Amino acid sequence: MTQYMMSVYGTDDEVLPEPDVIAQMYQDVDAYNETLKAQGAWVFGGGLHPADTATVVKIEDGDVLLTDGPFVEAKEKLGGFWIIEAADLDAAVALASKASVACRAPVEVRPFQDS
Repeated sequence: MTQYMMSVYGTDDEVLPEPDVIAQMYQDVDAYNETLKAQGAWVFGGGLHPADTATVVKIEDGDVLLTDGPFVEAKEKLGGFWIIEAADLDAAVALASKASVACRAPVEVRPFQDS
């Protein structure tokens, strides 16, 4: 089985859904996670705090430099992810399509490099 990362992205300018919609999204994602676990595809997953809570660690001339905020200057930011195991890309895409429905956002699928 190959491991894949399914990443959920969003933008800072997106209007947040109403609280009842957000609550339903959380329930749907929890149910989806339980399905992944039951299928044996679950490795790990989680949602992230907003990108402005990030700390970037960089080594420069032997010194550790810390800066606030995301490293990448991008409109879209990582909001959460799953690490799954799937037989192939087609199986991972099928799982990602259900993830997209549950979290109501686009989901990027990428395989891990062979170790």
